[in-house]
Amino acid sequence: MSRDRGERTSGPCGRADADGASGGDHDSEAGSTAGGHRQLDGIPAPGGISMHIDDDIDYKAECGALRARVEELENELASRRGELGRERGLVSAAAYLDPPFARGATQVPALIHWRLDGTVTRWNDAAGCLFGWSEGEAVGRRLSELVAADPVSPEEVQAFDHDPGESLFATITSAGRTREGNAITCRWTYAVLRDERGDVREIAAIVDEGDDPRRRERLLHERHQMLLQLMDNSPNVMFIKDAEGRYVFLNRHYTRALGRHAIEFLGKDEHELGATPPGVADRIVAKEREVLATGRAMRYEEVLDYGSQNNYFFTVKFPIRNERGETVGVGGVVREDTDLRRAEAERAALQEQIIAAQQEALRELSTPLIPLADGVLAMPLVGTMDGARAAQIMETLLAGISSQRAHTAILDITGVRAVDALVADALTRTARAAQMLGARVVLTGIGPEVARALTELGADLTGIITLGTLQSGIAHALRPTERPRVAR
Repeated sequence: MSRDRGERTSGPCGRADADGASGGDHDSEAGSTAGGHRQLDGIPAPGGISMHIDDDIDYKAECGALRARVEELENELASRRGELGRERGLVSAAAYLDPPFARGATQVPALIHWRLDGTVTRWNDAAGCLFGWSEGEAVGRRLSELVAADPVSPEEVQAFDHDPGESLFATITSAGRTREGNAITCRWTYAVLRDERGDVREIAAIVDEGDDPRRRERLLHERHQMLLQLMDNSPNVMFIKDAEGRYVFLNRHYTRALGRHAIEFLGKDEHELGATPPGVADRIVAKEREVLATGRAMRYEEVLDYGSQNNYFFTVKFPIRNERGETVGVGGVVREDTDLRRAEAERAALQEQIIAAQQEALRELSTPLIPLADGVLAMPLVGTMDGARAAQIMETLLAGISSQRAHTAILDITGVRAVDALVADALTRTARAAQMLGARVVLTGIGPEVARALTELGADLTGIITLGTLQSGIAHALRPTERPRVAR
């Protein structure tokens, strides 16, 4: 069958427009051939073969019928693909190595959210490019009205009940239609979002055309490269080993840390690699075997002895599973904290020195020893007194009496908040110790309440001169010829 030249006129989508040829064109071309024969598209057929044209055939109707048949076959194909693709399985967030991104691995994919009743709550620009509806047109409408599909059934929604922190997804492939009515096969990678009570809030899905293997291959490559860049620029060691403990993948940080090429690692286990002492390698392998045996991830801190020093690490090791969920290896992410631990130890030591200096300064301030004259010392006491401070008072006073050859020491307790048995005992012991060094003790700042408390406690103030104020105590100490009042 020949085609009219008018069919070669481009239509709005760049295809030949069958309606572009007029009836006059048919008659003109028919008359240009002899014996009812016509050249194909105006070009002689090879070998002199020509095609006989039956003037009674309605070519426009036939073309329309063929187009309808093609569309019917496309719809049937999409339907069968949808039926075959309704096998669902959970995948993790990292499963984008089989990427659901239609616009490129680094571009935002088509995102659609909808409630249980089908009302769309989110529809981004990529979804608009995929289905032809703008965000303003889509939000608030039923999903089935927009894509001619209800991809996730209510039963599947209720069955999807997982910890959101695990970021699990389920996948489904189904047939749908664009705004223009074109059939489209879509893959829906979805999760069910729940509120604090556990009730379904909405379904969220990443949507991608699922019938272009070449695009999928390109996106897989892009995603692979993106993940490699992510891992190679990580400041942590990352690796994967097979079930026998042999390296099958490691990132650039690991190779730089050991100063070796990546190919030197591949296919070797920890002992064959020889990067760690045998004892350290044994500990590393034991942990990895535990992960393989239990199928559970492990997070732990460890100190490894490399001979010259201890190295500190925070390690995460986890099982690597195949598409059937079988454990086929172990992965690791290791952060070395040696420098951090050293810095922490130095900071802690410095902090201890600062605290010791502050405590010494506080002790000096809490037990100040003031020389008033040759052979006369005064120690004003303020605040509360405990056992440690009482010992400090005695130590400071005796050291001052000995170093300055003092003959009189004044203890002023005007600022002491309360006098109890501990305070009374500390005062009497300090006075007796000072007397043993040849000095006399003058106790000042005794008011009516303190005097009553000392009496009730039965404090033995024998040999201690007691005066009411510090001023009177100083005057007494500077007049040694006066006869002191000694408590009896």
